[in-house]
Amino acid sequence: MKKGIYSRAHKKIVGKLKQARKEAGLDQQEVARQLGKTQSYISKLESGQRKLDILQLKELAAIYHKKITDFIED
Repeated sequence: MKKGIYSRAHKKIVGKLKQARKEAGLDQQEVARQLGKTQSYISKLESGQRKLDILQLKELAAIYHKKITDFIED
């Protein structure tokens, strides 16, 4: 498996994050507010321009009312 920020696995995870945010009825600004980040930070996460660590994924999963495994399982 290719490693790195632009790997297929990474793209899949960020795609699921964007989908989960939309399903939760939230915009990027609201998610950013809840995390204490900027809207551009969320945009970069969702576009794959920024790496995502497990703690960030845990916070996002809680905001979207999902389990972490929802984002990492096929």
